[in-house]
Amino acid sequence: MPRFELPPEWAPQSGVMITWPHADSDWRPWLDAVEPVYMALARHITRREKLLVNCHSAGHVAARLRDAGADPSRILLREIPSNDTWTRDYGPLTVMDRGRPHLLSFTFNGWGGKFAAPLDNLVTRRLHASGAFGALPLTPIDLVLEGGSIEVDGRGSLLTTEQCLLTPTRNPHLGRSEIEVQLRAAFGVTRILWLRHGHLAGDDTDSHIDTLARFCDPHTLAYVACDDRADEHFEDLRGMEAELRALRDPQGEPYHLVPLPWPAAKYDPEDGRRLAASYANFLIINGAVLVPTYQDPADGEALRRLAVCFPDRDIIGIDSLPLIRQNGSLHCITMQLPAGVV
Repeated sequence: MPRFELPPEWAPQSGVMITWPHADSDWRPWLDAVEPVYMALARHITRREKLLVNCHSAGHVAARLRDAGADPSRILLREIPSNDTWTRDYGPLTVMDRGRPHLLSFTFNGWGGKFAAPLDNLVTRRLHASGAFGALPLTPIDLVLEGGSIEVDGRGSLLTTEQCLLTPTRNPHLGRSEIEVQLRAAFGVTRILWLRHGHLAGDDTDSHIDTLARFCDPHTLAYVACDDRADEHFEDLRGMEAELRALRDPQGEPYHLVPLPWPAAKYDPEDGRRLAASYANFLIINGAVLVPTYQDPADGEALRRLAVCFPDRDIIGIDSLPLIRQNGSLHCITMQLPAGVV
């Protein structure tokens, strides 16, 4: 009988998985702007671990990675068709089964049917069939769930939002208690911590937790805080902050809360819509934390605050302004692969 446990992001990793932007995705008009983000990401990741890249053209991506100075010995390229590049939400969630990695493939329906995603929903299974994960087992799970919608502390707690997991466009046949049963079984958690507040304008994920609040260690939460009373986010994010203050860790102690700075509002230069810029969308890798920056005066303060949260890791800013034009950021385009996966 398997006993699954989802490791926290700071656990040792074998690599990171990404999907390279391509002309058949919504990135088509902005490929020249967004590819440098992926190149910088690849360079920093391959200094510390492997990089598994899903792509449409291995030759094109290999050339870009050479230009980026990425370590070719740590790159694995797979030509797998995809609709888009938000790997966090359709990549494998890797649990440990008595110390051995076990891949879980959940259903991805384009964030509740907002976008067509039939190819993305098959990426993990096609990668597995290609041998990208060796002989590791893969189990399909009949539950619509995106990786960006959950955070775990490695001590039995899972943090998520009601707005995302309880929206009827994902699992309309399941109520809150039934979803909790599935989360406990899939990830080996004992506590589900729900947030009712928290959203970012321009986010089409229904409030993924990885844009709002993140575990930095079992006792520390970094979260998005808005200090501008005139901003449309102020009241809701203040409500989320109050919820976080009320949470207790498994020992009954309050969490150490680290508010992240609020960048100036960013707008799409073409249609004027507000974009979801969040410093909470960082990626933890071996020895480093990769932090999205937005060419904003608050960038430096965000890096400083996260450096306090991760004193034993390098804090590296990556210009992610091109990413938020498609309503996501750095964490959204990546999926960490724990030790033993690649």
